[in-house]
Amino acid sequence: MITFRIVIITLILGLPWVTLCCQPVETGLDVLVRDNFRILKRKKVGLITNPTGVDRNLRSTVDILYNAPGVTLTALYGPEHGVRGEFTAGEIIGSAKDPATGLPVFSLYGETRKPSKEMLRGIDILVYDIQDIGSRSYTYISTLGLAIEAAAENNIPFVVLDRPNPLGGIRMEGPLVEPGFVSFVSQYSVPYIHGLTVGELAGYLNEEGLLRNGIKCRLEVIKMKGWKREMIFEETGLPWVPSSPHMPHAQTALFYPATGILGELYTVSIGVGYTLPFQLFAAEWINADSLAAGLNSLSLPGVKFRPVHFKPYYSVSQGKMIHGVQIHLTDPEIAPLTLLQFYFLQEAHKLWPDKDAFSLCDPSRLEMFDKVCGTDKVRTEFLKTWQVRSILDLWNKDIPAFRKKAERYFLY
Repeated sequence: MITFRIVIITLILGLPWVTLCCQPVETGLDVLVRDNFRILKRKKVGLITNPTGVDRNLRSTVDILYNAPGVTLTALYGPEHGVRGEFTAGEIIGSAKDPATGLPVFSLYGETRKPSKEMLRGIDILVYDIQDIGSRSYTYISTLGLAIEAAAENNIPFVVLDRPNPLGGIRMEGPLVEPGFVSFVSQYSVPYIHGLTVGELAGYLNEEGLLRNGIKCRLEVIKMKGWKREMIFEETGLPWVPSSPHMPHAQTALFYPATGILGELYTVSIGVGYTLPFQLFAAEWINADSLAAGLNSLSLPGVKFRPVHFKPYYSVSQGKMIHGVQIHLTDPEIAPLTLLQFYFLQEAHKLWPDKDAFSLCDPSRLEMFDKVCGTDKVRTEFLKTWQVRSILDLWNKDIPAFRKKAERYFLY
């Protein structure tokens, strides 16, 4: 890859990455500032954001809008983890006041996950600025859709400050969400890896009738400058701010879809609770060398597996010595990300058929696994053979039609 060669030159010459990168990408926030906040002038603004809402100098969107001339920032709205990122995964959040600005902060991950009429009272325009990671089960895009819906119901314009999809804008993987499997981790019928920026996704949800009763809002996307669909995040020249506690680096977004579905069973460690979140498969009963050999014998494109041994600090197998493999992406562009967890299940079942990750889990976790997949057909079909080939058609069948439809909303 071109980027790889640039990084090598950068390391050899000791030069900053951004000086050798292509023209750095400007986010929607950067473009808004350069445009002197034109769309927000003389308006009372509500802002949905979190710590990822920053400019390239790491200034918070909250602070930028709060101090912007002619803009009245009136209220803040926080998704999972909160506006300032102080809450853990799944923690219920209450409404409060922002200590830095004194503004009211309304929780969208508490009693309601959709802004209510009372929350939006006095708002002229609602702005969304959150970095997504490109996978459907990451809850920020559910917050996005519900917020657009609320804006439409209350006749409030909605503005998305667009940001890169860290996985790029070409890769699409996984089935659409089927009726009966809609949840906050699969709120809308898009593939597991959807290949859209949040601005493009907003347009898709708004125009394709995916909001309640097919309602539409007055939507405007402040486009990025310089972003190309083939770019992963490291190629943008932008700083990465952890989008959640277990998403510390931009490359973690590549591993999340590779292990996160399996992680819903809580029978195998995927590295959450250790220093390599989403990069591992490990358990007490695994022989690391045998598992690595089995997975590497598949010659999967763009990926290698290395034996590892570690004790998680928390979560699955806390404090116990466990064994498994670390995923090394040698070429992220061609690695079959979402299928890696199923290849793990396939090879582990060959070696340890009595250690069934699905039977070992609490039954309630099977429901969550299916919700994240968007269907129970994947699990049902896979368990007939424990072979990835048995689910390939299910996994890929929706992508061609979705891609054709989604292309109408591409902004780049």
